[in-house]
Amino acid sequence: MVQDAGIKYTLTGHSERRALYGESDEDVAKKTKVALDHGMTVLACIGESLQERESGKTNDVNSRQLNAINAECKDWSNIVIAYEPVWAIGTGVTATPEVAQETHE
Repeated sequence: MVQDAGIKYTLTGHSERRALYGESDEDVAKKTKVALDHGMTVLACIGESLQERESGKTNDVNSRQLNAINAECKDWSNIVIAYEPVWAIGTGVTATPEVAQETHE
């Protein structure tokens, strides 16, 4: 149905789906693969919670999320990674460009 509508992009791993619907890293990876298999470009969201950030687990969380996708998807030419720090959504705490760049590195 999505293909019939001409939609070429989709989002996987959004923090709200992870939090509200309990989507695991593996669920996100499988959804990413299905979308790729159907010719879509995927914006795959990764990011850590405030608790994870404050406990120094930013890299561990983001690596875990990326590794799950990597286990399912070998061709990343149609995957765009969207760093979405969960702690910066609706908390009043802002992710500065420097924080984002540090995580991207």
